[in-house]
Amino acid sequence: MPAVLRVALPVPLPGLFDYLPPTVGAACVGSRVLVPFGRHKLVGMVVAIDAEAAVGSSRLKQVLRLLDDGALLDPELMQTLAWAADYWLGAPGEAYANALPLALREAKPLPPIGDEYWSLSGAGRSAHDAGSRRGGSKALLGLLAAGALSAQELSERQPGWRDAARRLAAAGLLERSERPPPDRPLPPSLAPQLSDEQQQAVAAVDASLGRYQPFLLDGVTGSGKTEVYLALIEQVLAQGRQALLLVPEIGLAPQTVRRLRERLGVIVEVLHSNLSEGDRARAWLRARAGSARVILGTRSAVFTPLPQAGLIIVDEEHDSAYKQQEGFRYHARDLALVRARALGVPVLLGSGTPSLESLANAEAGRYRTLHLRARPGAIRPPQVQIIDMRAQRLEHGMSPALLGAVADTVARGEQALVFRNRRGYAPVLLCHACGWHAGCPRCDRPLTLHAGRRQLICHHCDYRQRVPAACPTCGAGDLKPQGQGTERLEEALLAQFPQVPVLRVDRETTRRRDAFEQLLATLKDDQPAILVGTQMLAKGHDLPNLTLVAIVGVDEGLHSIDFRAGERLAQLVVQVAGRAGRARKPGRVVLQTHQPEHPLLRSLLAHGYAAAARELLAERRLIQLPPYSYQVLLRAEAPQREQVDAFLAAAHAALPVNAQLQIAGPMSAPMPLRAGRHRGQLLLEAASRRTLHGRLRSWQLALIALPSARKVRWSLDVDPIDLY
Repeated sequence: MPAVLRVALPVPLPGLFDYLPPTVGAACVGSRVLVPFGRHKLVGMVVAIDAEAAVGSSRLKQVLRLLDDGALLDPELMQTLAWAADYWLGAPGEAYANALPLALREAKPLPPIGDEYWSLSGAGRSAHDAGSRRGGSKALLGLLAAGALSAQELSERQPGWRDAARRLAAAGLLERSERPPPDRPLPPSLAPQLSDEQQQAVAAVDASLGRYQPFLLDGVTGSGKTEVYLALIEQVLAQGRQALLLVPEIGLAPQTVRRLRERLGVIVEVLHSNLSEGDRARAWLRARAGSARVILGTRSAVFTPLPQAGLIIVDEEHDSAYKQQEGFRYHARDLALVRARALGVPVLLGSGTPSLESLANAEAGRYRTLHLRARPGAIRPPQVQIIDMRAQRLEHGMSPALLGAVADTVARGEQALVFRNRRGYAPVLLCHACGWHAGCPRCDRPLTLHAGRRQLICHHCDYRQRVPAACPTCGAGDLKPQGQGTERLEEALLAQFPQVPVLRVDRETTRRRDAFEQLLATLKDDQPAILVGTQMLAKGHDLPNLTLVAIVGVDEGLHSIDFRAGERLAQLVVQVAGRAGRARKPGRVVLQTHQPEHPLLRSLLAHGYAAAARELLAERRLIQLPPYSYQVLLRAEAPQREQVDAFLAAAHAALPVNAQLQIAGPMSAPMPLRAGRHRGQLLLEAASRRTLHGRLRSWQLALIALPSARKVRWSLDVDPIDLY
């Protein structure tokens, strides 16, 4: 009887698929194969060989072609991915596909792992000398006139250069080539003197190199966590090993790359979604080959092969961006811990506002906690002032005291950040005559006014319409924007301070690749400026002349039905406040609210994040919410409410009887209608992880078999961080 290959395919089904081996070549576990699947051909991953077939071999199809000579994924990654698919109830094939860059999920040979270089052709040199090109094309020809440059160097020196390169290459003016990565190290920069706390943190982790040990680096914003990371990566490189550094946002990657390269003197491989697929595949393959020593990436970089692993670091470990919200719903921070254990290396979780889950793990002794309480180089922590907005006359949501603080700051030649975590001009457009407001017909939620585009946009489903000239209900022309977004604040501040640059940083102004970096680059360290931004500005950016942070609109976070809202608000306030006074100039934070006596705000501002987190943990323990219980959320959506209700009722009936299992629902989702689809959910909760997970896979199989499941789109989310 021929051997049978058990293959994971990128389809949303919970099982593996059996195939006969190909006629040519021998497959191995961890290699890719091309197989027939229905009327299609799919690329799959070989998970086992000589497995006992689920059906007779006469009914099995044959693998069409081997795509790899050897294993693409090593045994550690294969084992970790199998565990992850089981824990997060993912389809195995989707879990294995997540581990590969998109370019490696196609039936193509592996790309070469040399560096991509671009140079001028003879015609290109003539075009440069003649000055016949304009704009980005002229700039690119000028950069390459002195000699060939790598794609990495071009990305640093001319962001967005690829469009120009494609045009010039099509015209025969540029030539592309591959070269092996350079062996010579770059000259490293001198390391600053570490503080006593930083030295203690480095020594503690350094003593654990070579074995698994989780650390929580709890450092106030601006305390120098990155210097600890750099010192530890230096130690790992000295041992000839690899370091993986995860960051939550793409926006943090360029500045972190520069800092790593300048300090360490090595090539830093980058993995995130803004890269071309070829660049991502090459970086991934270099890590797999062991030639990439330092790997920096966002969430999906947690799947990077690390044959010579030395250390894994998760920066801003509290950030919700580490949780995948679609498809295979893994959490990169938690998976980093699992990988570190399998690889036998320490893992360092860093944050100025650690998640309650990590604090509970430290409290239980599962993590060792390292503290950075001082801000090196700063005169003192920023002063915090609460402004009571009650009975005040507001200018576009800003109090006179807040505007006065901004005026004082720019008068001193310093910079201010006005923070509002809501983009657009105004969240509601209202008719004063009859009370009509612009709503999304697909989500039953107000449309946000974007005045610059003269559009009303739904931030949930992206539905768009033009701003009406008159009320569609009563015909009145008196339509008024209600509330403030970053666009409205920008307009008001431009009118108030016409001589000062006002920069808005939100999703609207940073859509283009590298737009965020270019915006920040326009800020001169010695000139006054006002920044208006969302939470994009709350993370990891050093602006030495920024001395004032003014926070507008925190009250929404004090009334949310989400039990995590208090934790998120505390983290956001502390992270945003931490932008002020990071250099030699003292910082100031102004927070305006209608609830100046709220216990969370008072605790946070009087005693800091650690005290507020302790109180939040005590509340969670008292009412048995995560991290002191474990949850799984079943979500369902369909065009008709009856279809959702029928499926959730059947799903509830299919649950195993267990007195230790608490069930909430079936119930409507907090947002019952989204993008024209009705939504509902069922929440499972237990005090024991084992109790909850013991029956989940069998319940998932029962759900797949339900006739009503075919009429809805449904998913299971293990350890959900968003109940919406």
